[in-house]
Amino acid sequence: MNAWIVTGGGSAARDLVTRDGGDTWNAYDTPLISSGSAGAFTVAFRDPLNGIVAGGDLDPNDPYNARTASSNDGGVTWKLTNPPPVTGAIFGLGYVSGAGLGLGGKSAKDTSSTTTGFSRAVVVTAETGGAAWTPDEGTTWFKLPNVSGYWAVAFSDPHNGWMVGLNGQILKISF
Repeated sequence: MNAWIVTGGGSAARDLVTRDGGDTWNAYDTPLISSGSAGAFTVAFRDPLNGIVAGGDLDPNDPYNARTASSNDGGVTWKLTNPPPVTGAIFGLGYVSGAGLGLGGKSAKDTSSTTTGFSRAVVVTAETGGAAWTPDEGTTWFKLPNVSGYWAVAFSDPHNGWMVGLNGQILKISF
């Protein structure tokens, strides 16, 4: 069983990877910024090799540092994606399950599904800095209008997901 955990707050934002259900772990650096208030905050994989990591800096004086990076080798190496259109640190991200999605009225190019049933489409949320989605793991981003104050996001099927956030807020998002 594979699992990933991400860190920050030190000299490097890293992901910790296990391929044997937690018996052994390996640490790998990500290209996300890291400092006493910055690092990687969330990670998700759509299959054992392809994933995305997100984070940023909690410093309110530097709100334009939300970043994501993608991996195609199980988290060993990472490549920065285009910056998402959110401010502050990204706290939540989730892959959209299913294929052939038409998200937010846009046509999602190349959302091909893997054997796990997850597409390349990802939604990120940055607490007060907004939320956005990408049909292609970070090459193209689209802002979700009027969505703010959420910490996490998850999908139950190709069309329905939920965000949770401040003061017990729950927002159903449908594509």
